[in-house]
Amino acid sequence: MKVLLSIKPEFANKIFDGSKKFEFRRLVFKNKDVKKIVVYASAPISKVIGEFDVDEVLYRDIDDLWNDTKEHSGITKDYYESYFVGKEKGYAIKVKNSKRYAKDYCLMSRYGVKPPQSFLYLR
Repeated sequence: MKVLLSIKPEFANKIFDGSKKFEFRRLVFKNKDVKKIVVYASAPISKVIGEFDVDEVLYRDIDDLWNDTKEHSGITKDYYESYFVGKEKGYAIKVKNSKRYAKDYCLMSRYGVKPPQSFLYLR
């Protein structure tokens, strides 16, 4: 099963250049059968740009999650803390086999859906 994630372009690009191996989320999909993430790079790109396999999904206390992922987080600790403000626990999706598409494409023309705020299950 696939999930579409909206990711800011700067972080999406880091996933595909290999410098970001964890995608952080306050909430994550409940379906354990999700094995692939399709990446929608939000504005100003506003296109689907690639995909990656889900190695594992970590769910931990915020401090422990940072300590376990900081080396390959692709973000600063300040950004991390501001993202998770008010949360005791968070998720980190571990990236495996990232693949940037040769050509970006429009989400509406390919899947007939609008970009999700967080995520969207795909067929």
